[in-house]
Amino acid sequence: MELCFATNNQHKLDEVSARLGDAFTLKTLRDIGCTDELPETSGTISGNSRQKADYVWTHFGVSCFADDSGLEVDALNGEPGVDSAFYSGSRDSEKNIQKLQNNLATETNRKARFITVFTLVLHGVEHQFKGSIEGVIIAESRGTGGFGYDPVFQPDGYNRTFAEMSMEEKGAISHRAQALVKMIAYLKEQIK
Repeated sequence: MELCFATNNQHKLDEVSARLGDAFTLKTLRDIGCTDELPETSGTISGNSRQKADYVWTHFGVSCFADDSGLEVDALNGEPGVDSAFYSGSRDSEKNIQKLQNNLATETNRKARFITVFTLVLHGVEHQFKGSIEGVIIAESRGTGGFGYDPVFQPDGYNRTFAEMSMEEKGAISHRAQALVKMIAYLKEQIK
């Protein structure tokens, strides 16, 4: 089965393609000729995921899936949330982390969670799949792997950040992995 993953993020493509397996042929936006900036204006993680998948289906007629993710920090009333990628006003991860640390400087509650919502549009029918993982924001960045907030997010039950884990280890427990497992299980039911 051919599916387009509606993203230009190479890290996400690598993470997802490693889990999809041989039953699916993963196409990129470039593969289907989409060079458009996909809309992300809904104000919610699930809404942004839906907008991107619907855009690809509507404009290219290709079964696809899209995701949107965010980091929610309890002491910041859920910030950065849907604005995680642009929290500092740019896509610069170091600047986003710095703003997060500045905003948490006087806080003792550093509980946080990553959330991902995948929207699958399969032959025009939409389905959503959610994953989340609880953890804490540590005071100093650690690790060189991963991307985004991974150097400061330490999942509950671990003494390492996402950035200190291998792609395989992170991929086994992450918010994206949880949502993806649900979506893949659904897709496998469809091709039986």
